[in-house]
Amino acid sequence: MFRNRSEAGIMLASKLHKYQNEPGIVLAVPRGGIPVAYEVSKQLGFPLEIVLTKKIGHPYNKEYAIGAASLYDYFVAAGEDITVDYLEHELKRIRMRLREMHEKFMGNKEPESLEGKTVIVIDDGVATGNTLLGTVEVLKKSKPHKLIIAVPVASRSAIRKLEKEVDEVVCLLVPDHFAGVGVFYEDFEQVSDEEAVTYLKKLEAWKKAG
Repeated sequence: MFRNRSEAGIMLASKLHKYQNEPGIVLAVPRGGIPVAYEVSKQLGFPLEIVLTKKIGHPYNKEYAIGAASLYDYFVAAGEDITVDYLEHELKRIRMRLREMHEKFMGNKEPESLEGKTVIVIDDGVATGNTLLGTVEVLKKSKPHKLIIAVPVASRSAIRKLEKEVDEVVCLLVPDHFAGVGVFYEDFEQVSDEEAVTYLKKLEAWKKAG
């Protein structure tokens, strides 16, 4: 059980110190992953940015993910029968939303290149792992040196899925009975946009002061 996301981030950082001397970057899944990632980024001295990916839904069921897209790349699962027009329309819509997110959280700062870096993707927990799988496939196209997923808590089935796709999964707690991420936090209040931006600004100020 974690007191809150900040405590979980401090604990998670202690498991990631082996990457401290590598050229790296921390990517937080907004918004819940940002307070966790803030602590990791602070401890490792890595830049912190947000994960800018969203799932591509099936034309007949938007909740069913057939792939994922970032601002510059996309991934669609093999065998999914969709038209070029549908894909182009979805990519345009998704990227418009991603640009809005980037502006809200990162301002006019251009996203850092991931090529050749140790990329640590952080969320406050993982239930199924399906959404992260799409994110991972898109991030691979940026040619990182290593791709790490680090979370305080996850289901055993999610860990098994993700371990096949990345260099390492770091997880503090893998319970026998998983009843949802929030169960493992005393304080699991939703993180507002304002709070998320505050964490990102706080880290920039801390780095400048240091």
